[in-house]
Amino acid sequence: MNLRQLKKEEILFMATHRCKHRHTFLEHPDCYNRPPEKIGFLDIEASNLNADFGIMLSYCIKELDGEVIGSIIKPKELRTSVLDGRVVENCIKDMKKFDRIITYYGTGFDLPFIRTRSLLYGWDFPVYKELQHTDVFYWAKSKLCLHRKRLQVVCDFLGIPSKGHPMITNVWTRAMTGDKEALSYIYEHNQEDVVSLEEVYKCLLDYTANRSNSV
Repeated sequence: MNLRQLKKEEILFMATHRCKHRHTFLEHPDCYNRPPEKIGFLDIEASNLNADFGIMLSYCIKELDGEVIGSIIKPKELRTSVLDGRVVENCIKDMKKFDRIITYYGTGFDLPFIRTRSLLYGWDFPVYKELQHTDVFYWAKSKLCLHRKRLQVVCDFLGIPSKGHPMITNVWTRAMTGDKEALSYIYEHNQEDVVSLEEVYKCLLDYTANRSNSV
């Protein structure tokens, strides 16, 4: 059992309670039944694919079979040195509410982008083995034979509704000027991505070993 994955309250409980063998749960961790994993589906939107040139415009995390939480940058923040600092900090805090984060190509983009921006601001990004990560992109790559592996293509093939607000280049450009309508559009797009990601996850889950890595 990886103690880094446990909350402080769980560790204290394990240290002060005994199993049927009369040992503490820390001594017999296999006897401890953890609550079900809390799973969150994460997606971010950014102004650039590189975190040293771009900023995070928004993020969304959808709890498995639950609600979507998230945040989007404010127009006034784009005009000050605050930029995406608040959004990045809130994203990290919300990520830590879950045991496992699910992404679509988050290994190559979302997580490195958030980590890079958090290092810039000095925020407390999850350390190695603190939070588990599963990347559904690699499920689609290995389990499906499609002409492209983009989330949109996978959703279309599986009949999953998605992209009511598709990516439009000038919307992202306008968002960088603080255009409220453009920012609202991007946040809708962001929410749609995590909803469709959850559906893809459910479709492919039974065909994988569901292995995970550390965020």
